[in-house]
Amino acid sequence: MKRATTSLMFSLVVANAVLFSSPRAVTAQASNPPPLQLESTIALGDVRGRIDHMAADLNRHRLFVAELGNDTVGIIDLEQHKTLKVIPGLKEPQGVGYLQATDTLYVANGGDGSLQLYQGPDYAPNGRIDLGSDADNVRVDQAHQQIIVGYGSGALAIIDAVTRSKVAEIPLRAHPESFQLDAAGRAYVNVPNARSIAVADLPSRKLIATWSIGGTLANFPMALDGQSKRVLVIFRNPAKLGVFDMRDGSVVASAEVCGDADDLFIDAKRERIYVSCGAGAVDVVNAQSYRRIARIPTVAGARTSLFVPEFDRLYLAARATSGNPAAIWIFRPTP
Repeated sequence: MKRATTSLMFSLVVANAVLFSSPRAVTAQASNPPPLQLESTIALGDVRGRIDHMAADLNRHRLFVAELGNDTVGIIDLEQHKTLKVIPGLKEPQGVGYLQATDTLYVANGGDGSLQLYQGPDYAPNGRIDLGSDADNVRVDQAHQQIIVGYGSGALAIIDAVTRSKVAEIPLRAHPESFQLDAAGRAYVNVPNARSIAVADLPSRKLIATWSIGGTLANFPMALDGQSKRVLVIFRNPAKLGVFDMRDGSVVASAEVCGDADDLFIDAKRERIYVSCGAGAVDVVNAQSYRRIARIPTVAGARTSLFVPEFDRLYLAARATSGNPAAIWIFRPTP
């Protein structure tokens, strides 16, 4: 596969022109250069439909992309800027996770409720765990070699990476969306259909708290700010950032953000927050004041992303359009 087709390079040039010249490119506090610069793109080939979440192999510099609408997972070489392998025959892959200790890729499938395992370095099939229905977000507990998967009408499944089996589950009031793990072994879970945030203790495998989200709806993306002891959540209705005290769930702050967000990350080095939105933008927010620094235009439907601090890059999944193939847009934070 070539590094870039003519149409892709044209898209990159246009995107950079928009980024640097459009009055929409940077709003709120003026910034020169913008806090995110489009560095390059990687074409995903013949990938159609929605693209969901991503994960990374830090040692091999690889990106795993859940190509939900295509029923595939793409494995991208970030150094060579090309697709190394495509895993076909999946059923609406939504969440992906990679455990370095066992060199295993985990893929959660919403269509059949399975968690499928693939063994590196060639990603041959190496097991399947049937969870029941709607297997969704995946989180990897590297320290304890556990995989946590949100699924069904309301549960977190705990998977032992050594035995490759489900060892426990924590019931929830409704289907879990994004959730995050802290260093103490707690899982903070968005449960939008129950209008709440659940807090679970993984060692005891118990639900220990439930926080109400009030009148806001559709809490999907989440990130943890371990330094400030805060839980950051994006709501889609209305489109806003909610900041909660990690200790008791009290509301600390809120701010407006772009619409149809599906991923949220903290850049601790620069004290920034990155919010990727299907409305066609990435919002950059100050992680102390929660004021928007910039709104970087992207394309409609590009709502999933992955910030990898070790690479110092934000990877944005842009689905295929009538004029351009599906691609990963790579943004470099500045300064």
